[in-house]
Amino acid sequence: MCFSRNFISIQKLTRLKGFNKSLLESEHYSFIIFSPFLFQETAAKQTSKESSGEQLAMEESTAESMSTLATRICNQINSVFTKSSTTTPSPLEITVDEIASAAARRGKVFVYGVGREGLMMKALCMRLAHLGLSAHCVGDMTTPPISSSDLLIASAGPGGFSTVDAICGVAKRNGGRVLVLTAQPESGSSVKYASVVAYIAAQTMADHGVAMEETTTPLLPMGSVYEGAMFVLFEMVVFKLSSVLGQSPHEIRSRHTNLE
Repeated sequence: MCFSRNFISIQKLTRLKGFNKSLLESEHYSFIIFSPFLFQETAAKQTSKESSGEQLAMEESTAESMSTLATRICNQINSVFTKSSTTTPSPLEITVDEIASAAARRGKVFVYGVGREGLMMKALCMRLAHLGLSAHCVGDMTTPPISSSDLLIASAGPGGFSTVDAICGVAKRNGGRVLVLTAQPESGSSVKYASVVAYIAAQTMADHGVAMEETTTPLLPMGSVYEGAMFVLFEMVVFKLSSVLGQSPHEIRSRHTNLE
């Protein structure tokens, strides 16, 4: 098949005006036969080189766009703490003090939240257990009863949820201390059950920007800013608590489950 294609190419060459047929009998004959392969190979290499260049440019562009987007998101979450730090005491100070106090009186720490807020609360609970505290997620089958020496940390970003209100009410009636995290400390329904409130100045679903979001695409929609701020806040809390409770990285890691 390859010989046939080359033979056809040679036939085409011989029909060209001014083509010297004596070349077929000269030392250039092999070049003429294999020239289509040479041309094809050169073209293939050139195409491959161009494709590699385009792929590299695309990867660099993607990496740059990811980095730019990540920076914008981090900056938006960081702005929450710029605003929250103006409150006295700050949500970081309040949360660290409340957990440290519960640990000092050998109390248990319970956490509760709904939706994505609930996921952030569970992440905090895991780290509190790593710090050596008796930490529990409300709703788990092994959750013990709350008593006067214990602390409940509940999140109600938009101000209140029926389930959060109910859980906080139960904790309060049983003598537990209640820390409510919220972005709506003035109007939230959960605040009335709180022993102390930590204000996180972040956008939630209850914000007034809903009308604007209908015509524009927000960087972080709905309650994402608040939820992202929760994660960052809890990492700061764990960092501070590790020092307050005298827990080394080795001790923290030693409490991680081996059932995985």
